[in-house]
Amino acid sequence: MWNGLRHLPNLICILRILLILPIVTALNDGRFAFALVLFVIAAVSDGVDGFLAKHFRWTSDIGRFLDPLADKLLLVAVFVAASWAAIVPWWLAAAVIGRDVMIGVGAMIFRVWFGPLQGKPTLISKFNTLMQILVLCAAIVVAAWTALPREIVAALAVGTFVTTVASGADYLRQFVHRAWVLPLRRL
Repeated sequence: MWNGLRHLPNLICILRILLILPIVTALNDGRFAFALVLFVIAAVSDGVDGFLAKHFRWTSDIGRFLDPLADKLLLVAVFVAASWAAIVPWWLAAAVIGRDVMIGVGAMIFRVWFGPLQGKPTLISKFNTLMQILVLCAAIVVAAWTALPREIVAALAVGTFVTTVASGADYLRQFVHRAWVLPLRRL
């Protein structure tokens, strides 16, 4: 197989990042159906690039950085825009953003004080990402067509909040546990 395909997962991550602005713009303009189509493409692209990277071993250092960055940027931007458009509750967007900020700051502190982070997303973190995608899709569907009862979005919002807090606590626990057993780096 052509060796150039090994960069395909990274190109898909870049596509996901490039879709953020049109998604946010569509949400801001009230073009919810268009925003939903773009968001679903972006969400599916996350699974596709992950499958390609794992199945064909098309992994790279840039990909290990780019994939989570693309995910965080996409979800945070869409939560902010959806909250601004009043289709998801502000407290849910604040929890999602707060969790990601905590993880980012924790990762930077860990890197500086203890060295490189090695690890994979946990099961609760993956489930949380799924819940975030589901609640955003449901909220956008309701905004576009009112095809779902609002109670479904409310229930998904509560479930997403619970998994967001649980995932954030799990990451915090992992950072503390790893830091506890490692010596401080000399700065």
